[in-house]
Amino acid sequence: MMTVIDAHCDVLSKLLLDPTICFAGNDSRLDVTKDKLQQAGSAMQCFAIWISESLPESNMEQIRTCAELFHSRIIEQAGMVAVRSSEDLQAAVRAGRPGALLTLEGADALNGRVDHVRELYRLGVRMLGLTWNFANWAADGVSEPRNGGLTIKGRRLVKECDSLGIIIDVSHLAERSFWEVAELSGKAFVASHSNVFELCVHARNLNKRQITCIAERGGVIGINFFPPFVSANESATIDEVVRHIETVCEWGGERAAALGADFDGIGKKVPGLEDPSGYARLEEALSKRMSAELVERVMFRNWYEYFVTALPKSEC
Repeated sequence: MMTVIDAHCDVLSKLLLDPTICFAGNDSRLDVTKDKLQQAGSAMQCFAIWISESLPESNMEQIRTCAELFHSRIIEQAGMVAVRSSEDLQAAVRAGRPGALLTLEGADALNGRVDHVRELYRLGVRMLGLTWNFANWAADGVSEPRNGGLTIKGRRLVKECDSLGIIIDVSHLAERSFWEVAELSGKAFVASHSNVFELCVHARNLNKRQITCIAERGGVIGINFFPPFVSANESATIDEVVRHIETVCEWGGERAAALGADFDGIGKKVPGLEDPSGYARLEEALSKRMSAELVERVMFRNWYEYFVTALPKSEC
């Protein structure tokens, strides 16, 4: 069984909306649970804070609530290792215990307060996506028809994240916003859960120029398992997921191709990739098409090496 790192799941959104759900057990209402991660050989799972549009408003208090759920239900109750630094990640891997890293998907709830980023950092957030699909105070998302870029405050947000050591995630960004982040940020940024546009024409996917840019900067792209991002067909397959990974590798991304399954954030599933148990099937499919070293890079090492470099060295 191979070690795995995955850069995106939406467990926290489900815990926020339904307090009866239990991550520490084997709750059937979750794709990702502690038991499933352990059985799948997870070295680290990223947990996104995303405030659903079904809630009446979006604000810092909801971010604080999600951060508390992360620490109480995922770290303390389930016994996972909170990853805030490269030292934490390396210690978790040495100990063979799954790590958990807190991220923010969409800066909407900061309500234009760039100074809130320092609180995010104190709460343990180490990766931030500027938008979800729509425009907010910081930037335009992929569903905004005007395809605008960063606002003045959005530019300040990128600079503040760079300064603090919070990784910028460009998944969900409009293309113009993407290129403005690339121009503005001095750090290697990531796309935590996006696929290849040329293989599946969807606004959430990245084109060859974007993929090449991330790879050349030393960033990583987590391939998403949501069927509409994988294939134009009604039902995507594991082999089609493999093709997205292969294409990133072919375009100079052998050290950039990785996983960002989007479990618990997707309704439709690729058959065989319904939850972390599917990583073994993906590994088997990859092994038929690429070297063992490259398979290990995709499943684990690319994210591991990136986070060890990009995260603060320690909490001190």
